[in-house]
Amino acid sequence: MDNRQAIGSWLSGPRAAAEEMGADFGYRGERLGLPEEGPGSVAPLGRRFGALFIDWSLCMLIAYGLITGGDWSASGNWALGVLFVLGVLTVGTVGATPGKRLLGLRVIAEDGRRLGFGRVVVRTALLCLAVPALVWDRDGRGLHDRLARAVQVRTH
Repeated sequence: MDNRQAIGSWLSGPRAAAEEMGADFGYRGERLGLPEEGPGSVAPLGRRFGALFIDWSLCMLIAYGLITGGDWSASGNWALGVLFVLGVLTVGTVGATPGKRLLGLRVIAEDGRRLGFGRVVVRTALLCLAVPALVWDRDGRGLHDRLARAVQVRTH
């Protein structure tokens, strides 16, 4: 193995290195019984981050305009509370936040049904902590989704 191969496997991550050695992980969502592509498949990471960016921007605007009276320095703290309320209300009722809805995503339970209220609260609280959302399993689900037994899927 030359240095380029070693650097390539290091940059690609442990999954790519294991796949090069012959491990078969299947596609993301296969273990959950989800399709590989199209509606109902596991949502791609870029869309999920895009949805979170849209939701956070909306929460910052709400906090800035309605709660802090135009004080940007205090808006960030209030925006986290607004994000929690927004997540619980929207995911708990329609299965998607405004950002997810715009980008064609939905949050469902592992069995394909709607997520129950208690699991929505747990998922949203963990998402607000940020760290659980940055730890993924091999299906691409964040720890907050895994603990709430939820999965983010494409709607179209």
